[in-house]
Amino acid sequence: MIAKLSGRLDATGEDWAVVDVGGVGYLVHCSSRTLAALGEVGEACTVHTELQVSENDMRLLGFAEQAERDWFRLLTGVQGVGSKVGLAILSALSTGELRDACGKGDAAMVARAQGVGPKLAGRIVNELKDRAGAMPGGAGHGSPAGGAGAPRPQGGLGADAASALENLGFKPAVAAQAVARALEELGEGASEGDLIRVALKKAAG
Repeated sequence: MIAKLSGRLDATGEDWAVVDVGGVGYLVHCSSRTLAALGEVGEACTVHTELQVSENDMRLLGFAEQAERDWFRLLTGVQGVGSKVGLAILSALSTGELRDACGKGDAAMVARAQGVGPKLAGRIVNELKDRAGAMPGGAGHGSPAGGAGAPRPQGGLGADAASALENLGFKPAVAAQAVARALEELGEGASEGDLIRVALKKAAG
């Protein structure tokens, strides 16, 4: 699976970009925020990617930050949210605004995105409110019950480690707190493997 592309920005469109990596052009579908962050055509760029495969389609999604990709994965896990709607939401809201909206149950904020009606917005915040506190983004003001006061891992490394713990069955708030404690112990220069190992011990303990 393609996880990241680093190369030269070859071309852009309304919701896509072509990244030239060693002479091979990769078409990636992006939010407007990612497109703005990639810079000018001809400049070096890096995108974190997600490959989606269906019966009749295969597309590569690109994100300027791992946090945006993490939120895209969460969003597209909600019934009725496909890749197009997921990118529309990430175009309308920053990851911090999205985390705040889900944490506070603010469906109206999510409904600002193109193609998202009140009913779908309500489903999104209801399904994601318990996971919002463990996700990266700006400072939140509406932490869900059970996650209040828990440190939130910031940045892609912390988010990946928290996601790994969640995949092992730990609750989002527990995973976030364990990763935050592991980051305090190891420092920001820790490798992802060491971070997950130490965080796992703290979560299990």
